Amino acid sequence: MTPRDPHDADAAVTDSAAPLPPQASPVPPEPQGGDLDLGLDPGLKGGGTGDTGDTGDTVLGRRYRALTLGIVTVVSLIAFEASAVNTAMPVAARALDGVELYAYAFSAYFTASLFAMALSGEWCDRKGPLAPLFTGIAAFAAGLLVAGSAQRMWMFVGGRAVQGIGGGLVIVALYVVVGRAYPQRLQPAVLASFSAAWVLPVIVGPLAAGTVTEQVGWRWVFLAIPVLVLPPLAVMLPALRALPPSERSAGMNRRRILLALAVAAGAGLLQYAGQDLNWLSLVPAAAGLALLVPCVLRLLPEGTFRAARGLPSVILLRGVAAGSFLGAESFVPLMLVTQRDLSATAAGLSLTGGGLTWALGSYTQSRPRLEPHRERLMGLGMLLIAVSIAAVLLALIDSVPAWIVAVAWVIGGYGMGLAISSGSVLLLKLSRPEDAGSNSASLQVSDALGNITLVGLSGVLFVSFGGGDIAATGSTASHQPAAFGAVYVAMAAVALVGAWVTTRLRPVTA
Repeated sequence: MTPRDPHDADAAVTDSAAPLPPQASPVPPEPQGGDLDLGLDPGLKGGGTGDTGDTGDTVLGRRYRALTLGIVTVVSLIAFEASAVNTAMPVAARALDGVELYAYAFSAYFTASLFAMALSGEWCDRKGPLAPLFTGIAAFAAGLLVAGSAQRMWMFVGGRAVQGIGGGLVIVALYVVVGRAYPQRLQPAVLASFSAAWVLPVIVGPLAAGTVTEQVGWRWVFLAIPVLVLPPLAVMLPALRALPPSERSAGMNRRRILLALAVAAGAGLLQYAGQDLNWLSLVPAAAGLALLVPCVLRLLPEGTFRAARGLPSVILLRGVAAGSFLGAESFVPLMLVTQRDLSATAAGLSLTGGGLTWALGSYTQSRPRLEPHRERLMGLGMLLIAVSIAAVLLALIDSVPAWIVAVAWVIGGYGMGLAISSGSVLLLKLSRPEDAGSNSASLQVSDALGNITLVGLSGVLFVSFGGGDIAATGSTASHQPAAFGAVYVAMAAVALVGAWVTTRLRPVTA
């Protein structure tokens, strides 16, 4: 890519991107052009080509062990919360008499995180990742407390929004930590550990959350997690303090932050309009579009929405992959509970295999010998996601066993591991250290925007095809297979579009 001007955080990224290396070796060559030069002091480098460190060090070696364990712990907490929420959400929504706001409980998280991601990117580039990381963890814990103590569905949605602010600050800060603290040769392994950190939570999370929900109450699924946030802070602090200072001394780009705030507000208005389909809904819908469209075009690199080759397509694909998968996944537990009469525990466990194979897919893409085939791996990943979502449709047929969902999600999880982790590797490879925060924020903004848009679209389709009439009892009178079918067909189609976008990932060579 042509790196952004460090003095203009909104500078456009054009198609004249530096090409990816045609071949890759276990130890990547010295970065040139658009490749990532970490710019770390020799004492902080861990063995990248040209440094003085131990080239045999690993992410769990003495030099990086504390930081890696801290990162994995933070990601594990987020993963446990995500798997637990998927399990407890159908019960929580029905207990709070808020099934019609079911999609909001997911999209509110991503709407708030969208703004927080842009803020975190600027904050990290100017002040380093320490402050946004710790602030984000605190906000994430506060959101859990609000959601767990909610007495109305709108309060629950508000708690999810506070969680989103924390999650948005944290995830961008973690990407910046990876870019600054680890040599390039170790970055794919670190990013693969992000996915590996989901393994235990997706095994334990649904079972634990389902058991707690059924035996104690859904609120404790949220209220019990905040006590776990302190250990990773203590483990990571020494290593984070040793990171080099930011190369940017100017204040944060307020214009970029305001753009992100406008995008989040616009997305929220569109979601509100989509949940109440009538003529009056045109007013908030028009206002949302007026805010969302021009602002998001300025917030993301030029060419993102036309899938321009190189970085713009990398960023676009992240939103398409994450949004299509989550748009379908959000309605899987509700479908299994209301259409197939499964318990909350069983419904949550149906998603467990997807988390395991996500980690396996991420590990697969981190293998050095597969580096020349990264774009093809991502294309395969998107095709697997489309197949898995389409296969969930079979569960709406009574004669088909419900375990088909678990099989489908095993396939989709592997596809997500190939696509998501590879996109993160490409972004870091094409980012200069002073732009790592802004570029990581763009990737995460696309992620959040894809989640907001496609989960919101899923909610609109769900309500439009009769999903809002599902009774709280989950009796046979509440069966609405068309509502769920509309969601899965649409999300599978979006994933196929993502498969085409993967043909645009390699920048044009000079």
